[in-house]
Amino acid sequence: MSKITSTHVFTSESVGKGHPDKVCDVISDAMLDACLQKDPKSRVACETLAGFNLIVNVGEVTCSGWEQIDTDRLVRDVVRQIGYDRPDYEFWHEGFEYICRIHGQSPEISQGVTEGEGLYDEQGAGDQGMMFGYATAETPTLMPAPIFYSHKLLQHLEQARFQGRIKYLRPDAKSQVSVRYQKGRPESITTVVLSQQTDDVPLERIREDLVAEAKAVLEPTELLNSETAFFVNPTGSFVRGGPFADAGLTGRKIIVDTYGGVGSHGGGAFSGKDPSKVDRSAAYYCRYAAKNIVAAGLAEKCEIQVGYAIGVARPLSINVSTYGTGVVGEEKLQQLLEDPSIFDFRPAALIDELDLMHPEGWRYQDTAAYGHFGHEAYPWEKTDKVEILRKAAGAKAAA
Repeated sequence: MSKITSTHVFTSESVGKGHPDKVCDVISDAMLDACLQKDPKSRVACETLAGFNLIVNVGEVTCSGWEQIDTDRLVRDVVRQIGYDRPDYEFWHEGFEYICRIHGQSPEISQGVTEGEGLYDEQGAGDQGMMFGYATAETPTLMPAPIFYSHKLLQHLEQARFQGRIKYLRPDAKSQVSVRYQKGRPESITTVVLSQQTDDVPLERIREDLVAEAKAVLEPTELLNSETAFFVNPTGSFVRGGPFADAGLTGRKIIVDTYGGVGSHGGGAFSGKDPSKVDRSAAYYCRYAAKNIVAAGLAEKCEIQVGYAIGVARPLSINVSTYGTGVVGEEKLQQLLEDPSIFDFRPAALIDELDLMHPEGWRYQDTAAYGHFGHEAYPWEKTDKVEILRKAAGAKAAA
């Protein structure tokens, strides 16, 4: 079994809720939450466009009670909650035009997804495609270090903004963290980049404050050293931001949403889609399976791919890779993944197992920023299959 021996630097970025694309993701998922509250069997595919003084919703929704949802007020409330709540931001919650062009789901798509609902072998996948899940032992949440720390930086700065601890911060923000690896393990952080929208205050003050905040977040990792470089607003002033400065679209930050470029991505976005869309739900389930394999100590890294055909319940393929870190062979792990008594990848089964139609203690809107993975509140992050996997892997290894 091969071992990872290379030294390399890997970079991932995160974007804050006020980034134009993330504004759209949050709105799309808020629309999904509103529909599921009215009708847990809702079918939702909601896309959002944000531009200069404009928000547009398009897509397909089938929801009992849809006519009771005030989409205009919902969207404005989301924009306000993100922090675009002042006219001097130039884009703000009462200042944009809103257009909604959402209609019903195509009956040709619906028939393969809805017929036989509740019978796992009859509810088909909502689309064709391949989805991936990934986990690695390099951080406590079993997420890759570069994306994990990129998210933590922006969450910290967002908290500072909402608490008023740094009063000049505005909603739009991006971060980037580069991590040097030695033999597959994080060795040091080489570079930190922060691009933070602010009021018109001296750049020197912004840089001094934000470097101090970044160090406070990252020093406990023991990955900073004297050579770590910090770049804060490297192009200079960043006062105008958000949809006033740049257009946004739902689903344009799929690498930020997943693993920061580590591993593979099937191409499908998550936000604004109900769980019948396997782009979303199967990607969550693949993460669930991969995380349990790593948490069980069966591999240090694990990536799972699953393939579906629209309207067909059973996956066309399940593939697993441990990048040479497995303590059992990949063929044994594949047997475990294909055992429906351990992991059942049929859409209706995985939706039931993760209770994706009835979110409790979390909202889809919460997933839209700072990654869909690595947050313990989400059901696909639980590690309740660890003992089952350990026993099954031992039994199969001895057979």
